[in-house]
Amino acid sequence: MQRHEKTALMYAVDLLARQEQSSNRLREKLRRKGYGEDDIEAAILRLEEKRYLNDADACERQFRFFYEESRNSVKQICVKLMQRGFESSMIRDCIPRDTYQREVDAALRCLAVRFKPSADRRKMMANLCGKGFESSVARSAVEQFAEEEE
Repeated sequence: MQRHEKTALMYAVDLLARQEQSSNRLREKLRRKGYGEDDIEAAILRLEEKRYLNDADACERQFRFFYEESRNSVKQICVKLMQRGFESSMIRDCIPRDTYQREVDAALRCLAVRFKPSADRRKMMANLCGKGFESSVARSAVEQFAEEEE
C-alpha cells in the first residue's frame, strides 16, 4: 500500500462532501488512489453505518432528479445511473409504472431543441430512437411536434 496523508475513510468523506457517490463508484475511486481492499471495505462499512452512504436512497434521488428535470429518456437515465455504479435492479425499482406521458413530454423537449416542426419526420424519429425513446413514444412526439406547424 502507498503511504497517504489521509486515511481511506477521510478521503471517502471528502469525495462524498463534493458529490453523492454509489458505494461501487467510491470503491473504484479509492482503489485508483491506491488504498488497500481492507481499508476500502472498512471505510465503506463505516460510512454505511453512519448513514453517509446509502445506495438505494442515492439511486432514488438521482433517478428522480433526471426523471423530473431532464430531456433524457428513461433508458438514458438508467444507463447514466449504471455508469455511476448503481445496480440495475436498484435502478429498475425507481422507475414509475407508467412513464408514457413523461417520455412523450421529454421527447417533445428534445425535438424543440434540435428541430423545427417542419423538419423531416424520419430524421426526428431516428433522433429520438437514438436517444433511447420507444418507437411509440417517438411517433407520438413527432406527430404532436409536427402539428404545431399546422
